[in-house]
Amino acid sequence: MYYDLPADQLAAYRGSTSAPEDLDRFWADTLDEARQHPLAVGVTPYPSGLRTVEVYDVVFPGFGGEPIQAWLRLPARSVRGDGQLPGVVQFVGYGGGRGDARESLFWASAGFAHLQMDTRGQGAGWSTGATPDASGSAGPQVPGVMTRGVLDPQTYYYRRLITDAVRAVEAMRSLAGSGAAPVDPARVAVLGQSQGGGLALAAASLCPEVAAVVALVPFLSDFPRALTVTDGYPYREIVDFLSMQRGAANRVMETLRYFDAVNLVPRATAPALFSVGLMDTTTPPSTVYAAYNNYAGPKELSVWPFNQHEAGGIEDEVLALAFLQKQFA
Repeated sequence: MYYDLPADQLAAYRGSTSAPEDLDRFWADTLDEARQHPLAVGVTPYPSGLRTVEVYDVVFPGFGGEPIQAWLRLPARSVRGDGQLPGVVQFVGYGGGRGDARESLFWASAGFAHLQMDTRGQGAGWSTGATPDASGSAGPQVPGVMTRGVLDPQTYYYRRLITDAVRAVEAMRSLAGSGAAPVDPARVAVLGQSQGGGLALAAASLCPEVAAVVALVPFLSDFPRALTVTDGYPYREIVDFLSMQRGAANRVMETLRYFDAVNLVPRATAPALFSVGLMDTTTPPSTVYAAYNNYAGPKELSVWPFNQHEAGGIEDEVLALAFLQKQFA
């Protein structure tokens, strides 16, 4: 059912949050700290048994220099030839990890170098993961990661995960000069769905080298509205937390301002493709429109009137492929 704003109001909606004055300094300091750790990327061939796709087990330093795992999938040399490939860095939806080496073959099969980043502290929901949240802070939280360290921007979980995402882009671009993979550093896109879409928007906002963005039903946008218009998880985790930590609301909402896509995307300039499902109770349509309407670069939006969080499904994937092929032609 439709529960959010009418269509004409969605088209103009820009969100209910504002950026903290020190947002740029916060992220510059965070990323400078991460970059003190050398970008040593380990790339190890993985015996997948596949003939048309090569798979590599990758590890790179993320937040705090902590090792973050990923899969790198390439078209087999017999398929790709000797030229450089466009690259896509994919981030995973909430609760999932990088999965099995033989999953997610779409982008390599389409001729891209595909780096799929593991998600620290997740990977026990709907796909497997292998990267711990080693810097996870102590303190009260409800099950899940939405409230982990949420009382302070410095300790919040998404400070670490967004930093990992930026470092994943840097790791992918670095492979071109290492001989480890035939990646064109000028043609590296970020993409994801739900949490992955939110991470793609954050990475594009903080890493100007990103060449294109695909953000399908992006999560982590317009927190103040999301918490009051949907009863769905994962946003509900924050509501559950505040229902018990009654005096913490101001501190929590202040923390979330540093990670809200609405506040980050005015810094993003790469061409972007968004999607939204108008019956989505996981990422309410208004929260997606808020990110879209504040996004500073060229942008397109696929609207699916009768869909929930699955949005366009495979049709979104097909549109994303056409979009990136056009950008990287």
